[in-house]
Order: sequence, then C-alpha cells, then structure tokens
Amino acid sequence: MSNDDTRTQDERVVTIERFADQGRCVAHCDGRVVFVRFALPGEKVRIRLDPGLSDSDRFWTAEVIEVLEASDLRVTPVWKLAGPLAQGGGVGGADLIHVSMPGQRKWKKDVIDQQMRRLGGVDTDVTVHAVPGDDEAQGLHWRTRIELIADEQGRPSMRRRGSHERVPLDDMPLATTELLGIARQLRLWDGGFAPGSKIRLAVPKLHGSDKRGENYALSIDGRLRRGSQGLDESVEDVAIGDTHRTLGYSVQADGFWQVHREAPHTLVDAVLQVAQEQITSAPHTIWDLYSGSGLFTQALGLLVGRGGNGLMSIEGAPAAVRSARRNLRHAGLSAAEAKHGDVSRTLRSVPERYLHPDLVVLDPPRSGAKRQVCRQIAQSGAKVVIYVACDPTSLARDTRTLLAEGYALKDLQAYDLYPNTHHVESVAVFRRTRR
Repeated sequence: MSNDDTRTQDERVVTIERFADQGRCVAHCDGRVVFVRFALPGEKVRIRLDPGLSDSDRFWTAEVIEVLEASDLRVTPVWKLAGPLAQGGGVGGADLIHVSMPGQRKWKKDVIDQQMRRLGGVDTDVTVHAVPGDDEAQGLHWRTRIELIADEQGRPSMRRRGSHERVPLDDMPLATTELLGIARQLRLWDGGFAPGSKIRLAVPKLHGSDKRGENYALSIDGRLRRGSQGLDESVEDVAIGDTHRTLGYSVQADGFWQVHREAPHTLVDAVLQVAQEQITSAPHTIWDLYSGSGLFTQALGLLVGRGGNGLMSIEGAPAAVRSARRNLRHAGLSAAEAKHGDVSRTLRSVPERYLHPDLVVLDPPRSGAKRQVCRQIAQSGAKVVIYVACDPTSLARDTRTLLAEGYALKDLQAYDLYPNTHHVESVAVFRRTRR
C-alpha cells in the first residue's frame, strides 16, 4: 500500500474464478473480491487495479493487462479500440470483444441463471439464442443507431474509459453496413462538428425492394441535421394465426427503437408465439405496458382483432405515444387505445372495459417494472404475463414479486441481441396459479 492508502497502478497475478454481470469476472486478491474486465473463468492473468481503490473498499475492480494462461473461449478482439486499455483499447461499447460468440452466449446464460436463482428465487436453465448472421459477422454490423461525441477537433469520437480523453473514430464496427454507407455519404468521419456536441445517426434496416431516400436521421445535440424526423421501420413475415403480415411503423428520429437490425422481428415473433399459445379462447383483453412506439402493440392489436375485447397500451414518452397512435391508425386498429402516462399511475384508473386483462405484455426500461407495477398486474387478475427484459437483474427482482403474487415462471428464453457486449434480452412467461 502507498502512504495515501490508494492503489493507483498496483498489479497482481490472479486466477479468474467465474463469470459475473456487467461484463466482468470474479477473482480474489488480498482477501477480497475483485471484479475483472476482459477476463474469462479459469484464466491466470496479470491485472491492474483501478485507480483510487483502498483497503477500506468492500471489493476492488481491475482490468487484465496480460494473459498468462488463456481460456479456450478467448479470441483476439476484432475491434481493437474496444479491447483492454493495455492493448490500446478502452473506448467501451463492446466489453465482451475478447470472447468467442459461443462463449458470449455461455456467459450470458450463466449470468441470467445466477441472477434468477439469487434474486428471483427460482432455478432456470435458459437458452440464449443466436441471431442469424451474427456469428458469421463475428458480432459486428448489427447496430441501426449509433451515438458519438465530437472531440476537441470536431471529429466523431468515444471517450476512453477512466480518462477525459476522446478517441477519434473513422469507423464504427458494430454499426450495420447500411448505416456505415450513410455515414460515408454524409462524410461523418471527416468531422466539422462543434467540440463536445452529441452526434446520433439512425438508419433503419432496408427490406426487400425498399428504397433508402431520406429514411435516415443525423441529429446533432438532439436537432435534426440531415434526413427525416420521422423514420419508417418495418417488421416482415409476422405470423398472426394462419396469415403472415408485414408491420409498418413510423418512429421519431430521436425516439427509442430496438437497436439490433433483427431485434424487432425476433422479439415480436417471440411475444406473438407465446400470446397465441397461451390465450386460446376469445374474447380476450390485452395490456401492453412500457409500449414505446408500439412495436408489440400493433401485432397484439391484430391478434385482438381476431376476437377480443380490446387492447390498451401505456407509455410515458409523449413522442412515442404519438407515434404509436399514428401506427395503430395506419394499421386500421382504431379500437386499440394508446395511453400516455406513468405506468403505475395510469393503472390506478383503468377504463372498465380493460380492467381484467387475459394477457399482459411489458417491456420495461433497464431498471425493471418494480414491485408496485408487478402487484398491479397481479391485482388485475391477468392469466398470463409476458415480460420482455433487457436486464437480468431487474427481471430477477420482478420475478420474485410475481411469484409472491401467485404466478409461476413457465418459460424463459434469451436472445443475443447485443453481441460483443454483456447485454442480453430475455422473454419470460408467467402464468397465474393462485389468486
């Protein structure tokens, strides 16, 4: 230890024990837990402790600077800038860039099962499904939206972890080839932006005979610079009953939309499959909570249209609700009701026709739905709950609440919609077993 009780450049050799969340692994050092970035279980590695740690800390954090004995799951980072600091990386955005694609899914499965057991109180054996094309692309070229910051010379950049340094970019390997094409067309990498400005480029995936036109958006500090404020998105080949449909959406350029090029289709397909399996008798009523621009709402509305009482969606972002209402009208689903407001507060005054849903679909933010909303869902008497989760920890906490409220976890699937990162999307199905 140094005289000021900090370890600014301390190095250790440790053996990595197991996966942990947030893209880190667990080791032990000097009698305490160390969460290590860019490590893998079973490896012997040299690590550097993060600056500012002291003996009074409950745990330490560190990063690999040298691999002494490598795991079979380790690969050379295909995007060096996102790798370890010691190898010239550190920009973030791809914290599993050192792991093979099968290894990433193993890691994500382990974390989900850990969190569900520890926080959810239930044993699971989840399958993490790969998205077609991602393994072949080594987990690159999937993002339809990117966000960058202009450095002091006005060039697109990303911050290097642990410093104020902004690393200029001339490429973004996680972005789709379509987005990269628009970036080149707009001469994005040439810079010319005001230092510190926030740069966002959104480029929807093209389908079939679609033409690009102005269907993209370059925004600077939240203001549209080039392209269109309203973007056209579509989800093709959606199975509803015996028919297959293409669903069209209009979304705001700065609004939320699933970022992986195949995420909308993957998740809509997963939710609809469960909905049609679990809700077998009509009429039925459905709630769609945290509904965004209506990704699920439109598909569920078509399902309800086959013999239901009604569909109510709730979303807190005003622009997203406007988009959802427009999308429902264009789909001929004028009977579906898209409500604006905080989910919990809105559920305190549900119109009578929606009071007792047969099915509730929810896709909450990373923080989860939390206890109050889970209890309100239970109080509604909903027979089936489909929970779409982007964070295993929040899902596990909400699972414990739903189990206590009389539901059983009937199925859990996960989808690797964020390759080369620790993030993962899950779809959990709960069925009421007691009141």
